Amino acid sequence: MPEGHTLHRLAREISEVFGDRQVRVGSPQGRFADSAARIDGAEVRGADAWGKHLFIDFGDDRFVHVHLGLYGGFAVHDLVEEVPPPVGEVRLRLVRTDGKAYADLRGATTCALVTTAERDAVVARIGPDPLRADADPALAWARISRSSAPIGTLLMDQSVVAGVGNVYRAELLFRHRIHPLRPGRTLRAGQWQAMWDDLVVLMNEGVRTGVIDTVRPEHTPEAMGRAPRADDHGGEVYVYRRTGQPCHVCGRAVRTEVLGGRNLFWCTRCQPVFRSRAAS
Repeated sequence: MPEGHTLHRLAREISEVFGDRQVRVGSPQGRFADSAARIDGAEVRGADAWGKHLFIDFGDDRFVHVHLGLYGGFAVHDLVEEVPPPVGEVRLRLVRTDGKAYADLRGATTCALVTTAERDAVVARIGPDPLRADADPALAWARISRSSAPIGTLLMDQSVVAGVGNVYRAELLFRHRIHPLRPGRTLRAGQWQAMWDDLVVLMNEGVRTGVIDTVRPEHTPEAMGRAPRADDHGGEVYVYRRTGQPCHVCGRAVRTEVLGGRNLFWCTRCQPVFRSRAAS
């Protein structure tokens, strides 16, 4: 599933390519046809993202709400010679009226025309987004500090923190030496603030580059004299999808376990099981 940085990159791209321009809106697949007809010929005011939710503003209290889900993709094409016929199940197609740019949405979990109030209701249900300047990490801490659920579960709960997916979860916990099954309420406020600050930096870098890179300078392939990571995900990581491979820090094999239907990845030496001092 695309993580938050992907949606923020997409919002920026849509704003740059279609912002303040009229567009033709269609639904070649047909599932969005009625709503597409209501905004066909309108001007795109811009696009914005909250966590994994994208909203395209068409003015007059009209937003297209997109959630890509596990398999969705929204491909933007600029400076084209001509707009080709749609290929596959295209739910939503935007075509700039000058014919020089288009975008196709496929496979999304959500594609709906909503009002401002409906958009605000969606935003109200999700947690603070590390990629938004107005985000308040204290809101997430209020949930985490009271919860006995594993921090690995809480980080993936979009009502706690918006935009974090499996890659950022695994890498953040490794970077802070926290076992993924550690109960949220056992973390200290300072630990959470450090994790949040790290998320802000890592995810903003993901927006800038389009790749999730999480290793520190001393653990890059160049610094360690190792081969670059070979994975279709791209980017250099510590534990994500590195099951059985040696940890870049201590050399112990990376472990995997399923939690809530998703794979956890961690190093048992660098991220030891939490032992409460009160229980000892």
